[in-house]
Amino acid sequence: MPIIISKNGKKAKKITESNFVNEEGLQNFIYENPDSVPLYEIDEDIRLLILAREVPTRSGPIDAIGIDANGEVYIIETKLYKNPNKRLVVAQVLDYGASISENIDNELEFFQAIKEKVNSHFKMSIADKLNSFYELSTEESSEIIEIFRENLANGKLRFVVLMDHLEKRLKDLITFLNRNCRFDIYGVELEFYKYDDFEITIPKLFGSEIKKEVSNKSGSSKRRTWNEDSFFEELSNNLDQKEVETIKDFYRFFLKHSYQIKWGTGALKGSFNPVFTKIGPKSLVTIFTDGSLQLNYAWFIENEKQLKFKEKYRKLFCRLYELPPEDDHAKYPIYPITKWRNKTKEIQGLIIELMKGE
Repeated sequence: MPIIISKNGKKAKKITESNFVNEEGLQNFIYENPDSVPLYEIDEDIRLLILAREVPTRSGPIDAIGIDANGEVYIIETKLYKNPNKRLVVAQVLDYGASISENIDNELEFFQAIKEKVNSHFKMSIADKLNSFYELSTEESSEIIEIFRENLANGKLRFVVLMDHLEKRLKDLITFLNRNCRFDIYGVELEFYKYDDFEITIPKLFGSEIKKEVSNKSGSSKRRTWNEDSFFEELSNNLDQKEVETIKDFYRFFLKHSYQIKWGTGALKGSFNPVFTKIGPKSLVTIFTDGSLQLNYAWFIENEKQLKFKEKYRKLFCRLYELPPEDDHAKYPIYPITKWRNKTKEIQGLIIELMKGE
């Protein structure tokens, strides 16, 4: 299908569909551009992160492994339509699934391979990558990783077949499997166009409409969005009244001085994250419904745009918790309320100091 482009309504030009040269190019494209896989058509809140490519299994290497903020596992297989083995692609992804989940040793081995791939490509751990990509706290990313691992062990997988063209027989097979199986399988067709230095991708998702027609047979690990009422209700269940009032006073300070309060999405534990625009786009601290406080040190020392705050934030970090000046290992340290409840005024003062940029 040709596309017509123009500039200011003039000089219209027809461009025709281009082709990926090979499957490696297609794999690399989705690795660097995960939004090109339109899983947001399944649920508008889904945002896919491709963790690794060419992950080894006993059935051969998986083209790509993805995760979303609910800890769902995505097994992605890419094929070009010209590949003579394209009709075997569904059997191939299901074989990968069986290889991963047939016993716990395989799951452990597979997860270790993913960790090594993430460290090699992103130069950081899975937890740090989730923290950065989804703007999560360490508690939240740990929860996602645990759900991800449980899904691997239980064979709760989502399969994605991604091609430059999906033939009708393959679409019919995907429809049949989604109607009759407890796992999810989706087809993604990518139309790809090039014009000068621009690349245009038109993704089409198949299979999601069937899953919307049938009930979710495998349960849901979907995370929740907390708010002021639910946070403090849960807090009151976990802490004594004096500790609850301490956090309420702290919260009122954040309401007065911060630009925004972001609420966490933990399935089991709630949190709030105050954002101070004069300091940076992310939160300095995270407060949880068990009363713990997390200092989001790494968000600042690892962001080049925040380097001007690095030394000042390091001093804040050390003054509060008496850690060595060069200790960058505790990137997201968490402290129980018994450790920080008597330091709220000091923390507030240090935040005001940072906001002044002194």
